[in-house]
Amino acid sequence: MTGDSTRLAVGTAEWQDAALVAGAIILMFLTGVVAGSLVAAYSRRPRAPVVLTLVALLLAAAASFRLAGAVVPAIAFLALAMGAANAAIEGRDGAVVGVTYMTGTIVQAGQKIANALRGVGDARWPHHLWLWAGLVAGAIVGARAALWSPAVAYGLAVVLAALLATRAAMITRPPG
Repeated sequence: MTGDSTRLAVGTAEWQDAALVAGAIILMFLTGVVAGSLVAAYSRRPRAPVVLTLVALLLAAAASFRLAGAVVPAIAFLALAMGAANAAIEGRDGAVVGVTYMTGTIVQAGQKIANALRGVGDARWPHHLWLWAGLVAGAIVGARAALWSPAVAYGLAVVLAALLATRAAMITRPPG
C-alpha cells in the first residue's frame, strides 16, 4: 500500500485521476482486511485455512472478471484478496501479522546489519532479505505470467491460494 499511498498523494497534489484510482485500491484493500478479520473472528475453524479459502474465492472472482474483460472489477477483487490475506496469520496475544508488505522487513534487515557491523545484537538479518527477495521474485514471475497469459496467471494464483488453504488446514490446531 506504500506505492498506492504515494500515488494517491502525488495524484492529489497534481490534481490527477490517478489519485482516485489509488484511493479506490486502498479502500478495497482495507475492506479486504476487514472482511478477512471478520471471517477469522466469526469462524469456528482455525484462522489460516478459513482466511486463505476466502482469498482463493476472491482471486477466483478476480479471474472471472478479468477473463470477461472487466479489468476494473478484477483489480478491485485482487485488492480485496490481498487485504484479506493479511488476516491469515495471527501473532501472539491476538496481534495480526501483515503479510503483503515489505518495508518493515527491509528496515529490520538494515537495522540487524547495522547491529552486526557494530558487533551487537543477533546476526539474523539474511532471512529478512530472503523474504523480501521471495516477494520480489514472486512479483516478477506473476507479472511475466500476466503479460504472457492473464488466464494462466489468475488460474495459478487461485490454485496456489487454494493449496495454501489446504496445507494450512493440515497444520493448524483448532482454536481454544
